[in-house]
Amino acid sequence: MAASDVKVLGMWSCPYVNRAQLALSIKSTEYEFIEENTLQKSDKLLKYNPVHKKIPVLIHGDKSVCESCIIVEYIADAFATGPRILPSDAYDRALARFWTAYIDDKWYPLVKVLRQSDDEEERKSLVQKLSEGLILLEEAFIGCSKGMAYFGGDSIGYLDIILGSCLAWLRVTEKVVGVELMDPTKAPQLAKWAERLCSDDRVKAVFPSIDRLMELHELIQAFLKSSK
Repeated sequence: MAASDVKVLGMWSCPYVNRAQLALSIKSTEYEFIEENTLQKSDKLLKYNPVHKKIPVLIHGDKSVCESCIIVEYIADAFATGPRILPSDAYDRALARFWTAYIDDKWYPLVKVLRQSDDEEERKSLVQKLSEGLILLEEAFIGCSKGMAYFGGDSIGYLDIILGSCLAWLRVTEKVVGVELMDPTKAPQLAKWAERLCSDDRVKAVFPSIDRLMELHELIQAFLKSSK
């Protein structure tokens, strides 16, 4: 399918946008990436996502799909090329969706709070919660992967995309706070998974570099301090 038929509205630094980009890459689908400014939302964004007015938005022909997890599922179903993204087994799909909800609703939001916190006691509490969450995700990986390389088995799948999109900002947060959250002594299988995933050429082509995200973080922090 021509890139003109598939478009992604988003920002390079947004992990939820990176999910859509990686899913399309896995499906060998060309697309046009349209950079959005969330502080000054474009008419196109407001047209295609009038309810939440948020990125990412996938435009496929005359259809638009919103919300990152829904977009990844749509890509998995709509594009026949490339490997399977969603598990074929109904129970495995349910497990993947369960852990996705945990990541998005419970675990990943704490990463941003930790990165922006200046309170030492709050940081300690957040580090503990995030570390405990990674141990749970280690157990989830062991169960979902069934001894293979990825959550999705022998190839990158749905849960790999969801959790993988969080890794770059997790690494930035580790640098900011000075802790190792993805501790290989506590979650060895998950640490190996993260290294394996991030060495994939399709992932490297989509996910932003740690250095570039650090620069963005410092700019955001400087702006927040100047506006106080």
